Amino acid sequence: MKAFFTIFLKEIITFLRNWGLVVVLLYSFTLDIYIAGQGFEVKPRNVSVGYVDYSEGVLSKKVLSHLHKPEFKEPVQFNSEEELNKAIFNKEIIVGIIFDEDFEKNIYKTGKTQINVLLDSTAASQAFITLSYLQNIVLRLSDIEFPVELKTHKLFNQNADTKKFISFSEFLSVLTLLGVILSAVVFVREKENGTWDIMLLMPVDSKLIILAKSLSQITIIMIGVVLSVGLILFGVFNVPINGSFTIFIVFTFVFLFAVSGIGLFIASISRDLLQVAQLSVIIIMPMIFLSGAWTPIYSMHPVIQYLSYLSPLRYYIEGSLSIFFRGINSIDLLPHFLALTLLSFLLYIFGFRKIGKLF
Repeated sequence: MKAFFTIFLKEIITFLRNWGLVVVLLYSFTLDIYIAGQGFEVKPRNVSVGYVDYSEGVLSKKVLSHLHKPEFKEPVQFNSEEELNKAIFNKEIIVGIIFDEDFEKNIYKTGKTQINVLLDSTAASQAFITLSYLQNIVLRLSDIEFPVELKTHKLFNQNADTKKFISFSEFLSVLTLLGVILSAVVFVREKENGTWDIMLLMPVDSKLIILAKSLSQITIIMIGVVLSVGLILFGVFNVPINGSFTIFIVFTFVFLFAVSGIGLFIASISRDLLQVAQLSVIIIMPMIFLSGAWTPIYSMHPVIQYLSYLSPLRYYIEGSLSIFFRGINSIDLLPHFLALTLLSFLLYIFGFRKIGKLF
């Protein structure tokens, strides 16, 4: 145990002396998550709107009056469709609205009319969500009565605040990437510094060395997790936690053994830190895609949905979201926990044996 704690503390001190890694860890767990949460908007924000009004009536101005800040910039009037199309082509305008000459006349004569909308679909999410806003505005202004009244009850996120989910997803991605990289760097650094052979001559069991080194990096990541959750998720974005924080910490600790196993595998085949970075991206990006962090799993191709069962990040994300937002009971979380534990055990043993062959 003395040898184990000596190696463990040595790796912690070595990490703290490496200011580059310390800065990367602090930036990733704080500023990076903050920028992702604040900078990524799903709903319209400062959308530029242009319009051509051939009707020159009251109703068109009433529709335009509903397009205001912070969702929309003040609508810009154009004299012709050609000018409006040119502005959209030059990305000066994202949404273009055209009111025909008979726009208001048709309302009074037939009770029906139409609005022509041009969308810059290179900004697809903003453009089509803006279109839904326009449809709602038009419906509110019309006298159409639906036979069915739609009442919406928002669950788990009553204000539909996307920042909570974006920041949380970024946190999970950062945790995964850093867990892999640090677990690999702690061994590859020995190769680059020329101290690998010295490490092999140590009168200590190789299994003890591997366990102490990998566990030291898991501990560092866990400190970053507590820092990030406390300062950024809770402090800045006010992310709720409706379940047990202790269970989340245990869940995270088990997950880190999975990414540590991947890191050990990368360390076993990498000669330098550049290869670690390259291989980490190649392995981690598909794992993130398969996890449902960026795209819901149910919207993926059926084959990819089956492949997602092989990603430990899938179970970690589903379990973490359930703990924070749904307030899931410990019993209901058990299937996710067991699947994550099994994958973490298999991945860590696999990486442990791969790196062990170098000793």
